[in-house]
Amino acid sequence: MDEAVGAATVALKGRLDSLEAQGLRDTVRRLISSGCKRMAIDLTEVTFIDSAGLAVLVRTHRELQASGGELVLIRPSGENANRIFQLTQFDQIFTMRDAAPGE
Repeated sequence: MDEAVGAATVALKGRLDSLEAQGLRDTVRRLISSGCKRMAIDLTEVTFIDSAGLAVLVRTHRELQASGGELVLIRPSGENANRIFQLTQFDQIFTMRDAAPGE
């Protein structure tokens, strides 16, 4: 995790499912409560995302927007994980990039 003043990048690997979603939620809550307003979640190495993982991303997006902040998602490189964003049309809701800021 990279943290600058009011900004953070969280990089994930593997599955973002109901087992892993709570850990991400805890991390996000800690960052937001410490003043983070801009967050990038790097999903490049995520191979699978389920509804619990999507729910954490949606809540994070809403919380940051409510405080005047921003969430950026770095697209998963794998087709299966990327497809979930297309099927749910969440790729239209989230700001999604192909690389982390500064790369």
